[in-house]
Amino acid sequence: MLLTRRLAAALTLLAAAVPPALGQSVVTFENPTLAQPLAGPNAFQNGSTLSPAGSFTTGGTTFNNTYTAAFDSWSGWAYSNVTNLTTAGFTNQYAAYNVSGGGTGDGSANYAVASAFAPGDSTIALPAGQRALSARVTNTTYAALSIRDGDPFAKKFGGASGNDPDFFRLTVTGRDAQNAPTGSVEFYLADFRFADNARDYTVKDWTTLDLTGLGVATTTLSFGLDSSDVGAFGMNTPAYFALDNLALTPVPEPAAVGVVAAAGLVALRRRRPRR
Repeated sequence: MLLTRRLAAALTLLAAAVPPALGQSVVTFENPTLAQPLAGPNAFQNGSTLSPAGSFTTGGTTFNNTYTAAFDSWSGWAYSNVTNLTTAGFTNQYAAYNVSGGGTGDGSANYAVASAFAPGDSTIALPAGQRALSARVTNTTYAALSIRDGDPFAKKFGGASGNDPDFFRLTVTGRDAQNAPTGSVEFYLADFRFADNARDYTVKDWTTLDLTGLGVATTTLSFGLDSSDVGAFGMNTPAYFALDNLALTPVPEPAAVGVVAAAGLVALRRRRPRR
């Protein structure tokens, strides 16, 4: 027991002596970090003119996109600077519900919008040697107004009495290079499950999503949405959310961890009393 405590203490001291990893970064969606700038204000890119097609990259991070011209539909990620907090319905699917900021991105104009009708529809491939710390997320205006008022396809959250235990939940799953899960994080974009209705809420401003619960082996983030409002064809709540300012940090090299451990053993041997 004494040896174990001494080893732990030595490793703690040595780890503290190692400088923190440099190179932390924040992925944004501002020009000119994107390969294709947005065409002015209140514009969006949903993949219809994206070249090359299939994804876009910003800050070394890749966001998937699938656009189907025959139906003028898309899934995965789009990026946008649309500021519209009032128009309900499908025609306003690219607006972030950032009420205090007038619908802009998190401290800047641009942001990303996810269309995630099924788990894994929206993914983010991280740069090599980087792990995710956090992201800033909010609802889209399309989803938020549907939750507040209902629409032809979805119910008003809480129901007529306000007592229905409704929710709209985002789940982020980390996956490693072999596509095995490394952990998951849940975040409620709306939660009406409280006994006290005064505590019910819908996220209406950029809010920090902590991603440190995902394993260090994570190379891809996979996003899924689910809701209490489900019909014969699946979720009725509009399956959209907005994301900005994805914070990344370098993953410690295994060799560095080994050096610290070896140094700890040396220190322990030097501190062992002689017989």
